[in-house]
Amino acid sequence: MNLEPSQLAILTCPVCHASLHRDGDAALACDDSACGLVYPVVDDIPVLLVDEARRSGTDRA
Repeated sequence: MNLEPSQLAILTCPVCHASLHRDGDAALACDDSACGLVYPVVDDIPVLLVDEARRSGTDRA
């Protein structure tokens, strides 16, 4: 994932507005454990759509 730290710093979860962190090479995870959504990164582009997210530890939201 070619995402600069400065870019990652401005991204937030669209549901709860918490910050995001890298979750492996192909996902961004919400820092709020109550929310727990993980968003895919496709071709180095974060897909911050709730319908495309999954809950942490599961396959789909």
